[in-house]
Amino acid sequence: MKVYTTLLLQLMIWSGYTFIDWLSKYDQLIYKVIMFFVFFYLAIIIGNYIIKSIRKTFFVTALSLSLYGSFHFTMAVIGM
Repeated sequence: MKVYTTLLLQLMIWSGYTFIDWLSKYDQLIYKVIMFFVFFYLAIIIGNYIIKSIRKTFFVTALSLSLYGSFHFTMAVIGM
């Protein structure tokens, strides 16, 4: 249940990242990369707080990021 909770929270974090990225569409690339790492760090910290295992936290974070990225990519392809 901890993994599922963490996965849902991290998907919310990635949704927040996409919203903030949309708001800052005219920013330079370096600022967007820095913002990504801030959200990635936030996802790791929250995941580690809930799961209490670094290995599982990195696995769940990679899983949530890949799920969200594939969903985002799929919606971009459909929208074309």
